[in-house]
Amino acid sequence: MKLRLTNKRKDAAPDRHTAPASGGCKLEAPLREDSKVKKILKSIMLGAMIATSAISMAYAKGEKIVFISFAPDSDTWWNVIKNALKETGDEMGVQTTYQNPPTGDLADMVRLIQQATAAHVDGMIVALADYQTLKAPLEAAISAGIPVVTANSGTPEQSKELGALMHVGQAEYDAGHAAGERAKATGAKTFLCVNHYIQNPSSVERCQGFADGMGVALGDQMIDSGIDPGEVKGKVMAYLTKHADTGAIITLGPNSAAPTVEAVKEMGIAGKINFGTFDLSPEITAGIKDGTINYAIDQQPYLQGAVPVFVLTNFIRYGISPANSVKSGPSFVTKDNVEKVEKLAGEYR
Repeated sequence: MKLRLTNKRKDAAPDRHTAPASGGCKLEAPLREDSKVKKILKSIMLGAMIATSAISMAYAKGEKIVFISFAPDSDTWWNVIKNALKETGDEMGVQTTYQNPPTGDLADMVRLIQQATAAHVDGMIVALADYQTLKAPLEAAISAGIPVVTANSGTPEQSKELGALMHVGQAEYDAGHAAGERAKATGAKTFLCVNHYIQNPSSVERCQGFADGMGVALGDQMIDSGIDPGEVKGKVMAYLTKHADTGAIITLGPNSAAPTVEAVKEMGIAGKINFGTFDLSPEITAGIKDGTINYAIDQQPYLQGAVPVFVLTNFIRYGISPANSVKSGPSFVTKDNVEKVEKLAGEYR
């Protein structure tokens, strides 16, 4: 039995979003012909999607699915995931909601999970920011019969231990390690890791991976920059002034990347120091194009919003789910391919 996402138009333009696919089953569903969600999902089955008969949108029931993240209101990187939730929800005929603690307080995140459980939502997607903190409320949600998919933060192993259906995200340590190897290849021997969300253990994994990739012990090279742009810039400049021999910089996302770009430009070292960052934004793509930033690690957050909604909807309706988790990243954006993703940054990339 073959299941495939299809577009009935024979003259349709090629997909702009591609990712390797594997496995035997494909899904067929009559989605809108202009749907970017269809194009995304068609290319990321990855051996997971889906082992059952063709699914018709006529069965849409308006199920309620909530995505709970750890990010504060000020973190605009999550707009891509919000966009994915809305578009995929519309495609699948479900109600999707994005919730987050306004200041990034994990205690508030726990309360959001508990409130969603009490409201008996049909499905829950959770960024597993801190496994020990979120373990109990998530296990309670699962015990109450609410199917859970973890996304973004966390690991497939942690997700499985909780009893969640799957995990959709990037292995943070591995992504950091790959970036550290890139920096090492340029001859860099010292580095600065600008951590704007140090309360999240996955952020430390990024810095640790980078250090190990460079073959350097992680110590005071990781700074707690906070998210205020002025403070980030000031702390970066202070560190680079004190450690003038720093050979590489890694920032952990747009909140720390943009002020760091300003810092190295003001110090006159833009383009002279290896500069990598996690994630994408208009400011980051501009930095890649002008040579200030050497590369960005793209974890493809659109998939982190779209795939869980797709999986949960099919599990709720038909009791089917993938047998494995999905690695949404890392992929690297450099001058060689930045033109392809620039127009999509902040919305789909």
